[in-house]
Amino acid sequence: MEIFKQNESGVRSYCRSFPVVFNKALGAELFSEDGTRYIDFLAGAGTLNYGHNHPVLKQALLDYIESDGLTHGLDMYSKAKERFLETFNRIILKPRGMQDYRVQFTGPTGTNAVEAALKLARKVTGRSNVISFTNGFHGCSLAALAATGNEHHRGGAGTALNDISRMPYANYFGKEVSTIAMMKKMLEDPSSGIDKPAAVIVEVVQGEGGLNTASADWLRQLEKLCRQHGMLLIVDDIQAGCGRTGSFFSFEEMGVQPDIITLSKSLSGYGLPFAVVLLKNELDQWKPGEHNGTFRGNNHAFVTAAAAFEHFWQSEDFALSVREKGQRIRTRMEQIVRRHPGNKLFVKGRGMMLGVSCPDGETAARICELAFDKGLVIETSGNHSQVVKCLCPLVITEEQIDRAMDILDEAFAEVFADSNSARKAS
Repeated sequence: MEIFKQNESGVRSYCRSFPVVFNKALGAELFSEDGTRYIDFLAGAGTLNYGHNHPVLKQALLDYIESDGLTHGLDMYSKAKERFLETFNRIILKPRGMQDYRVQFTGPTGTNAVEAALKLARKVTGRSNVISFTNGFHGCSLAALAATGNEHHRGGAGTALNDISRMPYANYFGKEVSTIAMMKKMLEDPSSGIDKPAAVIVEVVQGEGGLNTASADWLRQLEKLCRQHGMLLIVDDIQAGCGRTGSFFSFEEMGVQPDIITLSKSLSGYGLPFAVVLLKNELDQWKPGEHNGTFRGNNHAFVTAAAAFEHFWQSEDFALSVREKGQRIRTRMEQIVRRHPGNKLFVKGRGMMLGVSCPDGETAARICELAFDKGLVIETSGNHSQVVKCLCPLVITEEQIDRAMDILDEAFAEVFADSNSARKAS
């Protein structure tokens, strides 16, 4: 591993938590070069919802490469893009009554999609201010970073981060305080200091922010507020979308219709870089080439995304399996919490986007470290990195879930046994 330490920038992060060299991956498992097997509860930070090297997606990609299909196509027409758009419209958008959305292909990452969404909202409305929320995470390029709450990431900007008004997310002050009422009051007060916003950007489940969840009622009130004040509603579904919460979009059953939606991470289905912005027809006010990106035409990602739609989303079976597996994980996490009363543990999240909140980040980090030693790749999230967070592939088997949760159970037991011993000794 010396080559990484000598040649790679110190900005690297995940490898510090998992200091082995991986050389193979399949389904919900990773393998290091010495043959050690790990269950993957990170899945590329939610990029591998369909697991590593899914055979159907892999074969579609191999067939396409073998036929000398386009790899890179800017925004030119291609058969791969045509098939992606056709399957996306037929299998995902139309059944959800969303056929009035257009697809904008951006640069390859989630932050590219967020940048485009914010830029479009400002262009359409002629206003610059955007409302984002406490603990939100939207990316590390400057406009997306301005909308991000995380102090650590914001600190790397090296410049002012402007044109954002931060508001408290759902239940930020507890259930007794209505954050929507607070926003409404501030927007209606001409002396509140809040410039009239172009848009609101929100995650239905805050992934990096610690698995905070918005209720359907809160989201509907937020949408109503947007309509009252002429603000566009942007849903950042980059981590919570593509099935993670038990439906393709995280907001599907909540009775809201966002003006703009950002998607990336698991959109390609295979871990290939791919991001889009979905925008209502009337908002498509771009001039040709006004917003572009060299890698907005990743045809390999078009191929695997279309294959994923056809294989997983033709019926409700896959979404149902996600909800069932999510309940299995939640049940095991709740058992862990009950085994350690008095330690301020609780379960957070939705679907298969779940975690256990710990007393502090040090405790969560130690649990993840022990879990890795036992064969489980899992990371933390939250404002103090205090949430032990599950982002396993949605195709994980029940046996793999049970083994992973056994490991997590053991790790929690060891950490709290050590802390109890330390308290007794003192």
